[in-house]
Amino acid sequence: MRAEPADRDKTTVVIADDHTVVRQGLRLLIDAEPDMQVVAEAGDVPDAERMTGAHRPSVLVLDLNMPGGSSLEAIPRLRERVQQTAIVVLTMQDDPAFARRALQEGALGFVLKEAADEELLEAIRLAARGETYLNPRLGARLAVQPAEASGPPDDLTDREVEVLRLIALGHTNAEIGHQLYLSTRTVETHRAHIQQKLRRSSRAELVRYALEHNLVDV
Repeated sequence: MRAEPADRDKTTVVIADDHTVVRQGLRLLIDAEPDMQVVAEAGDVPDAERMTGAHRPSVLVLDLNMPGGSSLEAIPRLRERVQQTAIVVLTMQDDPAFARRALQEGALGFVLKEAADEELLEAIRLAARGETYLNPRLGARLAVQPAEASGPPDDLTDREVEVLRLIALGHTNAEIGHQLYLSTRTVETHRAHIQQKLRRSSRAELVRYALEHNLVDV
C-alpha cells in the first residue's frame, strides 16, 4: 500500500479502509491540514497491523469492516504492540454496541463515515493528545443505554439473537433469510456483526455461545 516519508513535526496518520476511493478521499482531507500527514494506507486488517507497526503513526484511522479478520479484535493487539499510536475508528456502523466495544478495546475515537468531513479531523487531533472523541449522536444513545442494560446478551439486537439462534440450530444463511424474510446478504451482514460482537468466528463457537446463554434448547 502507498506510503510516504514521515514528517515528525506533524501528526502522522495511517488510513485503513478496504475501499480505495474512501482512502483517497480521506488522504485528501487529512493532507490538506498543515499539521497532519498521511504516511501509509492499508486495505485489510493484516495490512493495517503491518503498516502501523512499520510506520508507528500518531494515529491509525481504522475501518471496522475489512477483510482479513476482525478490526475490533485487532485494536488491543495494536495498542499493545504500538503503544504510541492512538486509534480512531471510522465506520458506517451506527450501533452503540460497536462504539462501546471499540472504546473498551482501546480506541480513542469513534466517527461515523457519514460525518467524516465534520468530525474526523477533530477526532484525530484529540486522539493524538490522548483524548477521546465519540460521535455525538452515538454518545447520546450510549448515555441512555447502560452497559449492563437488560435484554439480549453482549449488546446483540433482537434480530441478531434470532439469526444466532437459527445458526445454532444448523440453518444455512439462505434458510435463515427465508424464515425471517431477509435477503441472504442481509443475513450475512447480521452474522458478521454477531461474530464481531461475540469475538467468535466459527459456527461451533457460535453454537456453544447460544447454548451457554440458553438461546436454544438442548
